[in-house]
Amino acid sequence: MKNQIDSSSTGVLFVCLGNICRSPTSEGIFRQLAEQEVPDLDVRVDSAGTASYHIGQPPDHRAIMAAARRGIEIASLRARRVSRQDFDSFDFIIGMDIHNYQDLLSMAPPNYPGKVGLFMDFAANWQEREVPDPYYGGDNGFERVLDMIEDAAAGLLDEIRRLQRKT
Repeated sequence: MKNQIDSSSTGVLFVCLGNICRSPTSEGIFRQLAEQEVPDLDVRVDSAGTASYHIGQPPDHRAIMAAARRGIEIASLRARRVSRQDFDSFDFIIGMDIHNYQDLLSMAPPNYPGKVGLFMDFAANWQEREVPDPYYGGDNGFERVLDMIEDAAAGLLDEIRRLQRKT
């Protein structure tokens, strides 16, 4: 992991399996939180999947609806797959679960100066290490995932602010 963010702009990429539930929700929540909490923070936010199942598709309708109930718009996002170029563009590449994390580590170039990590490592109020995939669960699963993501997003934003203060 970098000891410092090298520029005033920080790139954050959220990653799940198909990029239609957890990672676009994380992108939307984190973007809105950063705009509200630190509007002058120069942060680039995106999301992607480790698999190519849903490339070009919008997020799952349940994820869209759950996010919208909290005032977060993600319907305009489109799924894409993680690429090697992402390791040149993003300071933080954040997996939602252990499988995503391991896939990202296997893709990362040996000299990647950023941080590949698990999103829940930034959460203050949850013991879980993974954001569960709500795709096969009911609507309640999406609400729980939103709660988890909101907490982890706040912790990640604090980390980025701390690192940018060092530069």
